[in-house]
Formats: sequence, structure tokens, C-alpha cells
Amino acid sequence: MERLSELIKEKKPSKLIAVGDRVSRNIIEKGMPLDVLIIDNKVMRKAIAPMEMQTEKTLRITNPAGTIADEAWSAIRDAIDYEGRAKVLVEGEEDLLTLVAVLSAPENSWVVYGQPREGIVVINVTEDAKRKIRQIVDRMEDKNSKN
Repeated sequence: MERLSELIKEKKPSKLIAVGDRVSRNIIEKGMPLDVLIIDNKVMRKAIAPMEMQTEKTLRITNPAGTIADEAWSAIRDAIDYEGRAKVLVEGEEDLLTLVAVLSAPENSWVVYGQPREGIVVINVTEDAKRKIRQIVDRMEDKNSKN
């Protein structure tokens, strides 16, 4: 978290988006300028007490485990486009919504998520990052359409 804070001050991403409860909480507790948090009130799939954090906008969606629900796309876009701090509260699971966040975020944004037992991952949203993520999502959609 200390290194992330230093990098934010140095690089000044256009938006900071966190996916996951623990990483969102840590970013806020360290006073970093978080724009969007996508949470499901779980850590490693175990329920936790809901986080009390100030957001100007809260969007609630349902996203079953292992999927990207249609409503997730519009909710995450709305949260990212919002000028204040926005929260997307997920009933279900938020893990795959990192992909949606990258594809919805403006370039030079950062999407941060936790890697269990490893630390955090920061994705710098670039045209190349979006292209790679789009390929992953397209493969997921192709596989699902064949089932």
C-alpha cells in the first residue's frame, strides 16, 4: 500500500478504481484518492461486515459467481463516469468485474485488485491493456455461447 501511494502521487492516474473489499478498505484507510470501489462484502468468498465508507453514489447489482452480468457493464460505466466517489455493491461475486472496470475506464486510469496471499495488482489502463482484456472477454463469451 505504501508503494501504491507513492506511485499515485508520482503518476497521477486519471481514475483509481478498486475491485475487492480488502483492497478498497486499505486504499481508503491510507487516504488515497479512490474514485470507484467495487465490493461484495466478502473477503476470499467469506462474508464480512459491510464497510462503512463515504460515497456519493451507490449502485447495487447482482452478479453470480463466475459470470459478468449485463447489468454490471452499465453500473460500472455509470460509477466510473460519476464525478465523485462511487460504490458498486455486488450481490454475488465481484472477481470478474475487474475486466469490466478495465474496459470501461478511461486511459491512464488504474484498476487495482487483490491477489490472495500475494498482494495487489495494478492495471494501468492503456489501449493495449483494453485490447488484451477484450480478447479475454470475447473468449469467455464465445465459450458461453457454445454451451
